[in-house]
Amino acid sequence: MNMLTKKMIAYKLKHLSAEEIKQKADEYQIALSHQQANAIASHLKQSNYDPTKPADRTKMLKKLAELTDSKTAQACQSLFKQLIKEYNVEHLFY
Repeated sequence: MNMLTKKMIAYKLKHLSAEEIKQKADEYQIALSHQQANAIASHLKQSNYDPTKPADRTKMLKKLAELTDSKTAQACQSLFKQLIKEYNVEHLFY
C-alpha cells in the first residue's frame, strides 16, 4: 500500500466524530450508544493505530471491546471483513 493511502486512512480514523460513528453503527445495525460513540471517537483521536497492520487491528478491537462489549467488537470485525471484500481492497489489509 502506498504511503498516501495509509496517511488518508490514519487521518480519517483520527478525525471521526462520535456522530459519524453512531450513524455508521445505526446504518449497519450495530448496537452502540451515544456515550460509547463519544468514547470511541475520543480514543481514536488520542491513538496512532494503523489498521493496515494486523497487530494494530487486534489492539483496536480489544479496546473497542473494552469501550463497548465483545459482541459489538465482533460485529465490527465482521463488518470490516465484509466491507474490505465488498470494496475489493483485501490486498491492502492482509
